[in-house]
Amino acid sequence: MIALDGTENKGRLGANAILAASIAVCKAGAAESGVPLWRHIGKLANNDTFVLPVPAFNIINGGSHAGNRLAFQEYMILPTGASSFTEAMKMGSEVYHKLKGIIKAKYGQDSVNVGDEGGFAPSLENNEEGLKLIVEAIEVAGYTGKVKIGMDVAASEFLVPAAEGEDPPTYKYDLDFKAPEGAAKDEKLAAMPGDELRALYASFVQNYPVISIEDPFDQDDSENTTALTADGLCQIVGDDLLVTNPKRVQRAIDGKWCNALLLKVNQIGSVSEAIEAVGMSKNAGWGVMTSHRSGETEDSFIADLAVGLATGQIKTGAPCRSERLSKYNQLLRIEEEMGKEAVYAGESQYRHISWTPYGTNATKKTL
Repeated sequence: MIALDGTENKGRLGANAILAASIAVCKAGAAESGVPLWRHIGKLANNDTFVLPVPAFNIINGGSHAGNRLAFQEYMILPTGASSFTEAMKMGSEVYHKLKGIIKAKYGQDSVNVGDEGGFAPSLENNEEGLKLIVEAIEVAGYTGKVKIGMDVAASEFLVPAAEGEDPPTYKYDLDFKAPEGAAKDEKLAAMPGDELRALYASFVQNYPVISIEDPFDQDDSENTTALTADGLCQIVGDDLLVTNPKRVQRAIDGKWCNALLLKVNQIGSVSEAIEAVGMSKNAGWGVMTSHRSGETEDSFIADLAVGLATGQIKTGAPCRSERLSKYNQLLRIEEEMGKEAVYAGESQYRHISWTPYGTNATKKTL
């Protein structure tokens, strides 16, 4: 189909049409072979080692996903200390509901309405407040040390536009871009240079159990992203930075921009190219996180994709809303189908990073 299209951006046939056909053919191949979809995908990728992924539950929304003042788009919990995917679901669900009770008590009933990915959107005034709430929920649920935190910053949303004629551009970030109209902005946050934002991330990793940060800087700000990755603080995931494009992934590998790929098949437009991007990432020693989109259906293809490619991580919303739960339910079915052969990825998925345990001054060490 790619050859038939013959363009760089799938402009002739359209990426959506190519992807729909690609997924349909993939499902048909599994049916014809009489094997589960995840196993067929593994065969396509020459992979015969399968793992159930660590789920990254989006439980607090900010950025474009919410009407609060949070600049960062998503706060996630990752049950790395679970012994199985089933236990990971239990942990994630319990923390989610403990968080609901905490938010309701502190911010009122309206604050526990859920966003399009099932996360809560309380009226928080700063980004650190979200981390504090999650740590409290983890502690109340009894999973301290077993449940970690991830963030999707989506920093391109709050990049301060470069001055006209500025070359090269000076990357600055407005972390108070959601201040109410007419309200005074926090001057320290309104034009934060990249090195200061980098220091802010370092403080979060030091003081909270943060092990994964997605798109910490603008998609074209490879310099600051590379510097943060070199710091070895945690997993640095490229979404807008990479757009699941093998050509851009290769540039990132060569430039050491990040150390993990966010896998979105609809970004690149075919299953075969997604497999290629994952293979490149794994060969580079990166982590891989399979991902949904904000607008979703109840199709559970990415659950089988995560297992078939052994990505080890999956991001598909809160344990809430049927279009999110459909993926988690499929993963539970796959785990049951695997039986004693089922292996949960757990903490092993983060051995490509070095990090400093939060709340300590310990030397960076491999998780």
